[in-house]
Amino acid sequence: MRVYNNRGWLLVAPAGLIIFCIGIVPLVTIFNYSFFDIFILKQAYWVGTQWYEEIFGSSRFGLSLARSLLFSAIVLSVQIPLGIALALLLQRAGRLRTGMLMLFAVPLVVPWNMIPVLWLSLVDAHTGPVGRALAWLGAGFDYKFNALHTWTLIVVMDTWHWLGLVIILTYAGLSGIPGPYYQAAAIDGASRWAVFRYIELPKIGGVLSIALLLRFVDSFMIYTEAFTINAGGPNNATTFLSLDLGEDIKAYNYGSAAARSIVYFLIILTIAWAFRTATERRRAFSGEVRA
Repeated sequence: MRVYNNRGWLLVAPAGLIIFCIGIVPLVTIFNYSFFDIFILKQAYWVGTQWYEEIFGSSRFGLSLARSLLFSAIVLSVQIPLGIALALLLQRAGRLRTGMLMLFAVPLVVPWNMIPVLWLSLVDAHTGPVGRALAWLGAGFDYKFNALHTWTLIVVMDTWHWLGLVIILTYAGLSGIPGPYYQAAAIDGASRWAVFRYIELPKIGGVLSIALLLRFVDSFMIYTEAFTINAGGPNNATTFLSLDLGEDIKAYNYGSAAARSIVYFLIILTIAWAFRTATERRRAFSGEVRA
């Protein structure tokens, strides 16, 4: 008779306790608050699903959700291909690759609240080098009142901040590909595109999945950068879901903010689950094809 020893789970018990304390308990508390109108913690009045009805019945919520999804889609469509291309170039950089990797990693350690300040100083028409260069070229850049310019600034700023993560993950995946794969491709006379399509891309699929998920979650939750740049303007053109949540918190609408937080959490959880399901199906399909 086979005996199972599950005492190994005791090793992960401390981590489970930490997750319970910093994750489950606050989530349950916020979920409870979402059914109350809270002035102070000792004066909470039951309102049921009122906050949820107001959120889903508001056109502002739909528009903010659409902007958040659009921003994430733009960020992913720019950063993932660009990160892959730069990682491929790094493979040919020789001795310079380590220094270049460190250079790409520098923006990752810059504090979030300093990034919008840095970029606002760069695009300032009077003192910023980028702003003065654009003015010299006759290309006006008005991020305060031009929605397209505001979006461009936020996307470029986010790309500068997070592109290094995609490059590092992709380069790590490419470094793990065994040399015989490239040797076999060279013997067969495969083109550079064929090597990337049939060797490199499948082998880095795992790290690309991680990069996609991390970048989606981070971009979907963008707040500090967007708020500092133009506080959701002009005319709410950059008002994302996170900014709506921030407005509720600053207005001390804790009940509404709690309900909005739960909705926000469920959206991210749903998309992450769909992403995981699609990834597992892709892996299963790849296994069937190989078999």
